[in-house]
Amino acid sequence: MPENKDFSAPLSLLALDTCTEFCSVALQYQGQVFAREADAPREHSQRLLPMVQEVLQEAGISLSQVGVIAYGRGPGSFTGIRICTSMTQGLALGQDLPVVGISTLAAMAQAAITLKGAAQVATAIDARMGEIYWGEYRAVDGLASLVGEERVCAPEELSSQLAFDTPLAACGTGFDAYPALLTEQMSLVEEAKFPLARFMLPLAEAAVKAGLATEVDQLQPVYLRDTVTWKKLPGRE
Repeated sequence: MPENKDFSAPLSLLALDTCTEFCSVALQYQGQVFAREADAPREHSQRLLPMVQEVLQEAGISLSQVGVIAYGRGPGSFTGIRICTSMTQGLALGQDLPVVGISTLAAMAQAAITLKGAAQVATAIDARMGEIYWGEYRAVDGLASLVGEERVCAPEELSSQLAFDTPLAACGTGFDAYPALLTEQMSLVEEAKFPLARFMLPLAEAAVKAGLATEVDQLQPVYLRDTVTWKKLPGRE
């Protein structure tokens, strides 16, 4: 961990995410949040850095004044996760900044908690190949807290395995791809359909204060399906 960063002071955080169709950037600086978001699934690599520059310019600071970079660690699109992690590496290495990974599923749950006051949230991202990325969260002191584990699975595996048996919010593209996932106990939160960087900020601040920020060479993307995909490749043992 870079020794010149003071995490006891108010944190300046830069958050990035390109793990799904949306590309988003958010900066928390001196009590204000500056954000950029775009539905641009094929333009993440072109859009991300200009968006970073825009929020820094709007705040009137340079990248060297950022304390920590939070990155969308997945799950999501393999290409999107790689773009996010490589961009984070480039930005962090140049300024010797620590980084912290934030789950895309947790970011969606945080949006439902922040925007709708949800107490319990089910999140699902369409993982293609007849599967979804799934996670269930509970609001704890206003923050999304994972219940159980994030996983990749077929939608039909979930019908009898929900952690919650009371009304809960639902968010993510998995509910569009598999409408049967949405049960009577769920209410869909369209505003939390995609993970957005501005909702990563409170999760990132809590993670940093919990000592979870690392050097950039310890950056860890989460694919959930990487082992499964490897096994399915022809010719692999």
